[in-house]
Amino acid sequence: MLVTIKETKVFLMSFAELSKGTQNRGLLHPGLIWLTLATIAAAIFFAPGLRALADAWQLPEYSHGPLIPVLSGFLFLRHLKEIPVDPGPKTDRWIGVAVIGLALLMGALGRLANIADIVAYATIVWVGGVLLISFGWRTGRKFWPSVLHLVYMLPLPGILYYGLSTQLQVVSSELGVWFLKLMSIPVFLEGNIIDLGVFKLHVAEACSGLRYLFPILSFSYIFAVLYRGPMWHKAVLLLSAAPITVFMNSVRIAISGVIVDRYGLDWIEGFSHFFEGWVIFVACVILLFVLARLMLFLHPVKMSLSQALDLDYDGLGTQAKRIVLVRPSRPLITAAIIFLVGALVAISTPERQAVIPDRESFATFPRSIGDWQQVGPAQTLEDSVATILAADDYHSINLASTGAAAQVGLFMTWYADQDDGGVHSPEVCLPGAGWEIAWLERTDISQEIGAERPVPLNRAIIQLGESRMMVYYWFEQQGRMLTDDFSAALYTLWDRTFTGRTDTGLVRLTTPILQNETPDDATARLNDATKALLPIVPRYLPDQEEEN
Repeated sequence: MLVTIKETKVFLMSFAELSKGTQNRGLLHPGLIWLTLATIAAAIFFAPGLRALADAWQLPEYSHGPLIPVLSGFLFLRHLKEIPVDPGPKTDRWIGVAVIGLALLMGALGRLANIADIVAYATIVWVGGVLLISFGWRTGRKFWPSVLHLVYMLPLPGILYYGLSTQLQVVSSELGVWFLKLMSIPVFLEGNIIDLGVFKLHVAEACSGLRYLFPILSFSYIFAVLYRGPMWHKAVLLLSAAPITVFMNSVRIAISGVIVDRYGLDWIEGFSHFFEGWVIFVACVILLFVLARLMLFLHPVKMSLSQALDLDYDGLGTQAKRIVLVRPSRPLITAAIIFLVGALVAISTPERQAVIPDRESFATFPRSIGDWQQVGPAQTLEDSVATILAADDYHSINLASTGAAAQVGLFMTWYADQDDGGVHSPEVCLPGAGWEIAWLERTDISQEIGAERPVPLNRAIIQLGESRMMVYYWFEQQGRMLTDDFSAALYTLWDRTFTGRTDTGLVRLTTPILQNETPDDATARLNDATKALLPIVPRYLPDQEEEN
């Protein structure tokens, strides 16, 4: 809702009168002092999260991060212009103290579990609590758009990042290949590998579009907030950021394919460095403006794009000066004391060190388990794959048994700390290598192998062309066999908090489904290999009893 000229004059007069009462105190009046103390204490308490943000902002995907607080501040001051000055006492400030308390609990959990991202998330909750204390619930809740925008400065959790990255890789690859085929260029797509005959392009994580998606999402959010058209226009502008980014990334991939097809791989590096920067971002922004202009053209109420965007910057400096009107209310003093105590406790408490259990290296893995013997030497991953995997130790071998019609592939990984890499689910990695997951179930094979305890795992059939394979895999979480990323993440939080353990692992077994076989035949083979493997897993992926 726009502020009229008359309302603006009344507001400025009211602010001028209030300023006269506070100018003698300057920046040293009690309200501002308590707010400053609360902010300093919060910065000390949230320091691990702030450091994690600074580190994340060094990555291309989050390099826009430092701009987000600035833009959120702009949204806040712009909205503040519509809020009349009301420095009087308020009875609805204590809700803000409750929110501040929630931020303290979140931050404490993050510090205790040594997960800096949780501490960073808690910082945003703290900002919302401060606004609710300063303005009261009825007024402070109106600033939610500027607080919510701060989410765009946070790094995604690893599970979401790798899942989203993989999906964007797949979509970008398929759309990019479709563009190449439209230009009559012979091309074949295998997973994220674009085969141009003589040359092959790998659509890696850097090509997934994430480095463009996050800043474009932030821009579209601000665009939607400032847009004065219908609400459904705002929704379209906000939701269109992802498809626009994927589309432009696919165009980039297609252009890369054309360059490689006509000029060779030597030309692609310079093009990629040029095109992966601001060119994609600017193109996406232009498409957002074009989309907004098109919707305005089709809307019954005609207005120009400049009229539809509220870009009035006047008076923001005046709004910023309203900070001198902060009152030393009891809720503010309480919030400041809470975080002063929290900061003192944080300073005096030594940082909790991760508990790394004793384990055997995969180099000592036996060449024979049960009736299964290792075939050939252990396999070494390509450097690019090993870098993405980021495991502290891994083991990849083939096993054969005298009575088995085919070999079984065994792949195991171990991570001392998931923050330094993190387990990549086969549901994410296999499609990237070209394999299609034709069937997947979460099951318990304890009865099938005669085990005395539950043996939950994922059982899947994957296919690539005419080749089919049966796959078993599970996350080994300190003696727990888990079948999904989310459960693994929850147990990681639990273990970090209560035991200090940060390690985890993954076990995957694969075997081909031969032409003359049924899936049951491959299942029987994997059941036998899994039964032989389970007793020695704790030596390399320690369970809870091994930590002492």
